[in-house]
Amino acid sequence: MPPETLSFFEKVYEVAKKIPYGRVTSYGAIAKYLGAEKSARIVGYAMNGSHGKDVPAHRVVNRKGLLTGKHHFEGTNLMQQLLENEGVTVVENQIQNLESVYWDPVKEL
Repeated sequence: MPPETLSFFEKVYEVAKKIPYGRVTSYGAIAKYLGAEKSARIVGYAMNGSHGKDVPAHRVVNRKGLLTGKHHFEGTNLMQQLLENEGVTVVENQIQNLESVYWDPVKEL
């Protein structure tokens, strides 16, 4: 991977580490915060590569609150279990009351 991609991944991890317990954000919100509005997919790639980096990747979902990254977690429902342990309600792979748990780094940081 080119160094600029790796440094972008590191920036993504820094933002993800700031997502508060019991809250979620989207791939696109992180991309927008980092000034790369069209790079939501790259943020997704970064989350896929975040294992073992102490990044709460389970708190990053798609803009509709769907657990699109869940197949990158060990075990079928680990992402959902981690979120539910934090008090986030998930039904059929979708976060309920997304507005109330949504954390926007553009507004919060």
